[in-house]
Amino acid sequence: MRPAGRSTYDSLYFDYPLFAAKRAPEIDGIARRRQVVIVGAGPIGMTAALTLARYGVASVLLDNKETFNDGSRATCIARASMHIFERLGVVKPFIDKALGWRFGRSYYKGRQFFRLDMPHPAHEKYLPMYNLQQQYVEKFLHDAITASPLIDMRWLSECTGIASESGGVRLEIASPEGAYQLDADYVLAADGARSTLRSQLGLRLKGENYEGRYVIADVQMDHDFPTERRALFEPESNPGGTVLIHRQPDNIWRVDYQLRDNERAEEAISEENIRTRVAAILEEIGHTGPWALEWWSIYSANTLLLDDYRQGRVFFIGDSAHIVPIFGVRGLNNGLADAHNLGWKLALVARGEADEGLLDSYSPERRGATLDVFANATKSTRFMTPPTRGWRLARDAALSLSLDHEFPRALANPRQMQPYTYGASELTPYPGRDRAFAGGPVCGAAAPNPRLADGTHLLDHAGDGMTLMIFRQRGLSSEEAALIGALAALDRRLTALIIGGAGADAPAIAIADADGALSASFSACDGAIYLLRPDLHVAGRWANLSSDEILTTAGRCLGVALS
Repeated sequence: MRPAGRSTYDSLYFDYPLFAAKRAPEIDGIARRRQVVIVGAGPIGMTAALTLARYGVASVLLDNKETFNDGSRATCIARASMHIFERLGVVKPFIDKALGWRFGRSYYKGRQFFRLDMPHPAHEKYLPMYNLQQQYVEKFLHDAITASPLIDMRWLSECTGIASESGGVRLEIASPEGAYQLDADYVLAADGARSTLRSQLGLRLKGENYEGRYVIADVQMDHDFPTERRALFEPESNPGGTVLIHRQPDNIWRVDYQLRDNERAEEAISEENIRTRVAAILEEIGHTGPWALEWWSIYSANTLLLDDYRQGRVFFIGDSAHIVPIFGVRGLNNGLADAHNLGWKLALVARGEADEGLLDSYSPERRGATLDVFANATKSTRFMTPPTRGWRLARDAALSLSLDHEFPRALANPRQMQPYTYGASELTPYPGRDRAFAGGPVCGAAAPNPRLADGTHLLDHAGDGMTLMIFRQRGLSSEEAALIGALAALDRRLTALIIGGAGADAPAIAIADADGALSASFSACDGAIYLLRPDLHVAGRWANLSSDEILTTAGRCLGVALS
């Protein structure tokens, strides 16, 4: 919502482009079956389209609006998501515009009791978190989409029906230029929490709805507090509730405040009430200068998901598959991981490089990630918005003790988004090999990205396919060279990295490790081997060469059955 006298897209800081509907060739009888159609051009749908295009797969991307989503909405981008943007070649505008951060402060009745310090090893390429309004996320992704000849972007195009056809899916599309049918091999539903496709297929989200409701208010002001997350418990400006404050680019500050149980939503989101509540909050944090109200909305915390993210040839990604609480900034970031996970798998299948069975791994992996999010987010949600009187008494007791004691302070940790570990996935067939390592990333975990001596980072040298890392201080053995050849026969995109002091034999890339820091970050002794998936999660690791297991693992990740 916008203040009185301003239209939906009349922003203080962002110029919304208005996209016209273009005439689809299907309206004129020029119909052909599409490999992939994506319904919903928010950050998740656009990321899926760009991932497919990275592998040379064309898609049609539909959205029923005429521009980007309004308001800040999903404003925090996690480190893992920046890696996804980097893989897609679109990270630069995000780095240039977003505000990076790693610290936070929590207050109880005006007194600071907890200092959030998210882990940030010196070798990391990106900060743990970046603040950026969702309009910019969509703009930067859309800029890349318009430059791609493989993505057919269609605005003002609404999916009004869906039906399974022989070996594919048929969509009914309504547009200002006319209605038409669109046939596809696969359909990705990225149409959000109120997914039309989900409803049309008779599916529903299941889980818990929490009682706590929050108002989001974006305000513009010149305020000198650093880019840190602020959480206020029982502040004078919102007695009985909590307040969250985040700094964003363009002097926009995101203020989230909890509504009281007896407040009616209709009254709470009136402009008069929004201005009164925000003014009190700003006064409490010491802002005495002018400010302008930009936009506001209301939300509640839910943990909801589908039983299965796949229905035949229709896949659900992002909020169409699951709704998670905002605490820990998991919604956008979890959805981006959905899009990237499905994108590389679907691309291999669409190009005929993998068996369709590879797609069976999408729902178990990403549904597992959602359940892991629920486990962490539920703890944060119950602390931020206690669901019962008993929970509130316990929470307030912990907060009171936190003013003078260390032990309860960690309860205020929002448990920020971390990449999920696919240790139980069918694509991770030898998790028991972890026992041979004293540390390092376990099977299924996201690979670390240490800085190299030349200023680049290790994963800068990874490819779009599987990445093999052999830790060697001397030249390759004949068995290791044979393994590289066998893997290259499976995966034409294979990248082989030799981590050590000696030059690598072609076609491998030599990565120097004179001080042993790289080996230490992977807890790798001489002769150890890591195999990374296209999304740079560890498919497997071995302390010593085990060609059969490594080839089997690669085959699983590539959807290739080995004889």
